[in-house]
Amino acid sequence: MSAGAPGGAAATAPAASAVRIVLERCRAAGAQIVAIDGPSGSGKSTLADALVRAWPGRTPELVRLDDVYPGWTGLERAGTEVLHELVERRARGSVGTWRTWDWAAGRVGSVQHSRPGHPLIIEGCGAFAATSSIEGVAIWVEASPRVRKRRALARDAGAFDPYWDLWERQWRRYVARTAPACRADVRVRVAGAGA
Repeated sequence: MSAGAPGGAAATAPAASAVRIVLERCRAAGAQIVAIDGPSGSGKSTLADALVRAWPGRTPELVRLDDVYPGWTGLERAGTEVLHELVERRARGSVGTWRTWDWAAGRVGSVQHSRPGHPLIIEGCGAFAATSSIEGVAIWVEASPRVRKRRALARDAGAFDPYWDLWERQWRRYVARTAPACRADVRVRVAGAGA
């Protein structure tokens, strides 16, 4: 894993270096919200977990979009809902909400509440859409198509296999429409076998 800020030098150490760069960027910007975006299997969840563990002071709340997508066709909808219901409400000083998705039942699950005043990390495909109107730090995580497909399919023990192509089409539409990588404050490249 290597990381770098646009126009800056890339770090060569693994995840710890990427986390250090992200934390430095957050401190410099005074950011209380971080969005971690990138394609499936690129390493977003791993980076988010490491960032939560390393965050100084109050532990950030972590919202994983995997818990929010309303089914296999819900990539864009999740970003829009999280932006309006969670991120923008918190920015106004109100309690934000987000709805979980019950993947086993194929329906909306519980409603979660998030109070303003502490850091928030939103991680998942489409995270930049979920923070598009708010000042924060945008982290783009990428890996080669071969590495990320292998990692994504292995992670979900076969549950993702029938939906890979459907998800990839949504992902490509999101990328074509929004060019999210261009918004990144920090870019992280995950290396691996077959990269």
